[in-house]
Amino acid sequence: MPDSVRILGIDPGSRCTGYAVIDVFGADVNVVAYGVLKLPQKKPVSERLKQLDILLRQLDKEHRPGELVVEEAFVAVNARSALVLGQVRGVAIVAAGASCPVFEYSARAVKKAVVGYGQADKGQVVQMVKTLLHLPEAPPQDAADALALVLCHMYSRRFAARLEGAR
Repeated sequence: MPDSVRILGIDPGSRCTGYAVIDVFGADVNVVAYGVLKLPQKKPVSERLKQLDILLRQLDKEHRPGELVVEEAFVAVNARSALVLGQVRGVAIVAAGASCPVFEYSARAVKKAVVGYGQADKGQVVQMVKTLLHLPEAPPQDAADALALVLCHMYSRRFAARLEGAR
């Protein structure tokens, strides 16, 4: 894996999708952008998916990531919610990951990597992201989740590089 890379993280959601872009240069990290893509709640799912596709393609074009990180699907209690989330993840992977490798991490793995505890609550994740990335204020929840995803991936890359160097 290269020493420097731009990573795009996406926390998929049918109403709000968090995104984060960071540049990694060896041990240095630079936060390029983060935010929340808000989709029209009153529109049918198909319209929200089209809108998300447009927004994510714009992000991909603007930031040109070298790697994409998306949260793995989880088993939801509500089957419809799980189906919609799967569709959102699919749009995210195709729209933003068309030009780069895609990596996936479970929510538990992300929380463990960032907070140190796989069952951390959302507030703990937000505060650790703010602290680790030296952000002036706490990011919105969905953006914090996307930032946590890219941090988790960055840590995973570093660990893989160390293992490779040990061989």
